[in-house]
Amino acid sequence: MQMKNSATQKGSITKLLFDNVIYVFLILLVIGIVVASPDFLSVTNLINILSQSSSRIIIALGMAGILITAGTDLSAGRMVGLAAVISASMLQAGDYAYKMYPNLPELPLIFPIIIAMIATGFIATVNGVIVSKLHVPPFIATLGMMIGVYGLTSIYFDRPPYGAQPIGGLSEKFTTFAQRGIPIGSYEIPYLVIYAIIATIVIWVIWNKTQLGKNMYAIGGNPEAAKVSGVNVARNIIIIYMIAGLLYGFSGTLEAGRVGSATNNTGNMYELDAIAACVVGGVSLSGGIGTVPGVVTGVLIFQIINYGLAFLGVSPYIQFIVKGLIIVVAVAFDMRKHAKKK
Repeated sequence: MQMKNSATQKGSITKLLFDNVIYVFLILLVIGIVVASPDFLSVTNLINILSQSSSRIIIALGMAGILITAGTDLSAGRMVGLAAVISASMLQAGDYAYKMYPNLPELPLIFPIIIAMIATGFIATVNGVIVSKLHVPPFIATLGMMIGVYGLTSIYFDRPPYGAQPIGGLSEKFTTFAQRGIPIGSYEIPYLVIYAIIATIVIWVIWNKTQLGKNMYAIGGNPEAAKVSGVNVARNIIIIYMIAGLLYGFSGTLEAGRVGSATNNTGNMYELDAIAACVVGGVSLSGGIGTVPGVVTGVLIFQIINYGLAFLGVSPYIQFIVKGLIIVVAVAFDMRKHAKKK
């Protein structure tokens, strides 16, 4: 009897390690970074990591909702770029010599942000319609949109008389909105972190306390069963894509303000980072599985690794290799877990 209990316990431990092997690997990698450079754990570095993670968390929350419906969105990064150039072009300082709109008066901060979010929300809604109404596979639908949005952003960005140069000279109120923070002692909690916390709370409420959230999980788990149960699958998918688009738009404005400029390449490849972070955080590519804390954890883990490797002076090329390995391993174990459940 004791041997049976021991075997059962050993099997449980093995299953636990298997289910969380990607976390074990990432934790070991972080430990290696800390051992190589103990200074990495300074408060300043941790605040920088949180700040750099904030806009990525907002993107990943939008992406995760789509993944839970068993979809994907390859156009997310390009929508971030579109929002960045729209907001930056409308929030340049009045005395800046190379304003995109020389005769445009300084606008209240909220207007350009809303315009950028409406633009990306509309594009994402179109994605949702194409996927749910025309039944185009999400990969193809959003791949086509990714290319189209990049072309649209480039046309907007490469405008006379100054051509394709970074949109800079942003107004102080815009950079303050994205770069400053709340002083606490000798440190400053970035506003970006506060925005990410608010977005996280809002999405958690949507996922866990609304009918839309319940429908989202039902659609991802079994769309046919959800339809039989009375769920309007198409409408819910469209809303999920629209929410994602609004989050991309807000994140794009934050990226422009954080960096202090924007180009048509802002946000490039952000969608792949978001997908990878979601999978690392426990969102299944097969749909129906995922939590808000998991998504936030996945983004933070990725950002810690990126920041840590850069802190150690590791070549950017090596960083790409490490990131690629993490993505492949995470997806492989996600698929194996899903296959076992079946």
